[in-house]
Amino acid sequence: MSSEIFSLLGDIEREKGISRTVVLEALESALISAYKRNFGATQNIGVRFNEETGAIKIYAQKTVVEEVSMPDDEITLEEAQVISKNHSLGDIVEFEVTPSDFGRIAAQTARQVVLQRIREAEREKVYGEVSEKANEIVNAVVRRVDSRNVILEIGDLESILMPNEQSKLDRYSPGDRVKVYVTEVANSVRGVHMLVSRSHPMLVRKLFELEVPEIDDGIIEIKGLTREAGSRTKIAVESNDSDVDAVGTCIGARGMRVQSVIDELRGEKIDIVRYSDDPAEFVTNALSPAKVTNAEVDREAKICKVIVPEDQLSLAIGREGQNARLASRLTNWKIDIKGE
Repeated sequence: MSSEIFSLLGDIEREKGISRTVVLEALESALISAYKRNFGATQNIGVRFNEETGAIKIYAQKTVVEEVSMPDDEITLEEAQVISKNHSLGDIVEFEVTPSDFGRIAAQTARQVVLQRIREAEREKVYGEVSEKANEIVNAVVRRVDSRNVILEIGDLESILMPNEQSKLDRYSPGDRVKVYVTEVANSVRGVHMLVSRSHPMLVRKLFELEVPEIDDGIIEIKGLTREAGSRTKIAVESNDSDVDAVGTCIGARGMRVQSVIDELRGEKIDIVRYSDDPAEFVTNALSPAKVTNAEVDREAKICKVIVPEDQLSLAIGREGQNARLASRLTNWKIDIKGE
């Protein structure tokens, strides 16, 4: 048993990159558990390893006391000094109790426990490597479509894109490459899992950060974003540099920047609007592409009353009220739209 386990320990350190100390602690715990379970021992047990020879020895540990009340755990000073004159009260005395058939009986149990601890250590190692990907965009490859679930490969991990995290515009085929937003990295007994989304509003924000360097540089700030995945997104931006136009910069030359985001979202409509501290102006901008004639705010009621030309009324409200609804979410103002 000993030679096999130490051989395994060395292999794991070389191939898996797991600390030898971690494996030795797992091995010690496994051997103590196996000894107590198979031999009915209740006393304190210690383990000693000799990695050069592969020997493993089990020792019972007893505390030196004046009067023994727990024979399995205690020994008198007189008895202890028979073993060594140097023992005194409070010392720990060890007795070798390694059974002759311990290796045969305990090997399988010890191996199972050791491997379990190794799996846990491996899982922690993987989690440490991928946990920093939470709240970021990652590239994924579609492996298969299972019913409505999409099975993705992200590096060495497999992740499931659930139906409620998909955009209705998305279509998936094995081998497709897509960008997904990592909402959470979970570490459970079943392993490390990435929870990913294609419908999360942060996917759009992160895509703009990738396409517009000025956002990452702090020149342009995303002040708000609201999304109905697979249909429309409204994003409010502001420039911290008077020489930089926030909306134009995000759109890009010939619309290339915003078009790259739209293409990744499979054609989802995107309205980029200019943010303003003035609620009336912000609501006016947020109702784009509709033209607003007049906007007045009722701060107590938190309502903005908007007047639009009759031919702009349906555009301002949007299909099934979507444009007005998104504008209201973006600005955090209730919007009352009326025609001239």
